Parts: sequence; structure tokens; C-alpha cells
Amino acid sequence: MTQENRDVVQNAWRVFAGHDADQIAAFFTEDAEWLAPPGNATAVALGVPDHMVGKRAIAAFIAEDFPRLFARDVTITFHGVYADGDRVVVEETMTATLASGNTYANDYCFVFELREGLIHRVREYMDTARGHRMVFS
Repeated sequence: MTQENRDVVQNAWRVFAGHDADQIAAFFTEDAEWLAPPGNATAVALGVPDHMVGKRAIAAFIAEDFPRLFARDVTITFHGVYADGDRVVVEETMTATLASGNTYANDYCFVFELREGLIHRVREYMDTARGHRMVFS
């Protein structure tokens, strides 16, 4: 299961880039959760929750809300993808041009928990102070 779960997460990242809500939702369980740090810059700037529940809410965020802030030139550089059982950990750096024209670059760590081949929970970690400086300066 470990390699299969790793493949699911890597394929999900490819689909996220296409911003197609239906294709994105297909990677998540109905009751999926995405937990980001409370008060993170993305949630504050967009007026969206930092804890999303349900595959439709998660898919709508990735497909519709995310591009409103991270307007263009979004690049994900993967530093590591590690799988153990039903958990997949992704280390990455995301760079982008914000809607304001400012440059964004931040490091992230995501912990994906899978259930029956679908993403059930995502825990997102980042440098929140750095994110605030880039989004709100």
C-alpha cells in the first residue's frame, strides 16, 4: 500500500495544478479534511477557513480560491515525498506571483492520511510569519 499511496498523492498534485474541481474532488473521501495553521495568510487574505471539511469544499478552494491569490507562475519544487503505510509526507517549496504582483516563496510540509486509496486528511505546515510578510507587505 505504501507505494500506491505515494502514487495517489503525487498524482493529486498534478491534478491540483489543472484547477478542475471535479478531478480534484475525485482524490478525496467525502468527509475529507484539510487543516492549515489557524490565521495563515492565504486563509486571511481570501476570507476562507483554515480547516476545510468535505471533498467539495477542498476542491473548490484549490480550483477557485487558490488562483485568486496565487495568480500566476506557480511552481512547486518537491524536496521529498515519504510514504509509510497510509501516510505520505511531502516537503516542498512553492513560489508564485501574487495577485498584488508581489513574489511569494515559502516552504511547506504536508502530511496526507489516506483511507482506501483516497486522501482522507491533510495537515499543512508552513512558515506562517514569512507567508504574512509576503502576502500583506
